[in-house]
Amino acid sequence: MLIGNLDGMTVFARVVEEQSFSGASRKLGMSKSAVSKHVTKLEDSLGIRLLNRTTRRLSLTDAGATFYQHCARVVEEIESAEHALTDLRGTPRGVLRISAPLTFGQRFLPNVVADFMELYPGLKIDIHLADHMVDLVAEGFDMAVRITRLRDSSMIARKLAEFHGQMVASPEYLARRGVPKHPNDLTDHDILAYSNMPNPNVLEFEGAEGPISVRVNPAMWCNNGEFTAVAAKRGLGIAIQPEFIIAEALHSGELVPIMQEYIPRVGGGIYAVYPERRHLPTKVRLFIDYLVERFNSGLATEMRGPCAKVEHAAIPAGDLAKDQ
Repeated sequence: MLIGNLDGMTVFARVVEEQSFSGASRKLGMSKSAVSKHVTKLEDSLGIRLLNRTTRRLSLTDAGATFYQHCARVVEEIESAEHALTDLRGTPRGVLRISAPLTFGQRFLPNVVADFMELYPGLKIDIHLADHMVDLVAEGFDMAVRITRLRDSSMIARKLAEFHGQMVASPEYLARRGVPKHPNDLTDHDILAYSNMPNPNVLEFEGAEGPISVRVNPAMWCNNGEFTAVAAKRGLGIAIQPEFIIAEALHSGELVPIMQEYIPRVGGGIYAVYPERRHLPTKVRLFIDYLVERFNSGLATEMRGPCAKVEHAAIPAGDLAKDQ
């Protein structure tokens, strides 16, 4: 009964993943009415309702939730077969879905993506910029660029570069409030916290006396590094930011580094991360290889030096800390 309705299963899976008929129609390149007809035909053939429809939202029935898990596996196998054929042709096709942090993506990825698309005109790119951790599998992404510390995970990561964080403030703020000399002094200062950290109210450092943790009461929380850097330049408080965000402000003197003998524990790596799969799609492999090439041939320098060349072995990634 279902063998002849693989199209319906594919459409149904996409509707669930996009949480709307209109979203599925965009991803599949078909009209919204055609998407609806596929799902209705599938429900009729099964003799059971898969989706609850209202004018405002869609939700899965119990049967729909169970059936979706099977559909998702079938669609993944079909895509794997297509990728295998693409490998034989040697030319990437279809859509490459990428997740990346907002500020980093805005600053460093537009030209990389544009140049890559010129190399492979048959490939389409769907890039999503956001400062929160996405679930690559559940949200249908092929890969992500993440700025993080690695822990154990089912993900595979390929290291692109290193990044480092600095504690900074504006000269005006420091003239008004004084310069902290020790992490414990931060309890008396206005802190501009990055809210995507696991615990933004606790700052961690490495110093001569070992690890130091300080609980602070932030004056502001924000989930975007660029926004936080602007607030620091306006004299609203002290921030810890990756060097690639604050490099220009440090060079101009709008921000100055403080407590440099205490290293904030926010550094880590810039990684290309992808789900562990039996068959890595050609489009993903080619884009990751291209990222490695760009980082090694000038992108690290463009980031003003916080990134060093590294060995690019694929390694297990794990529960990744929040993106910056």
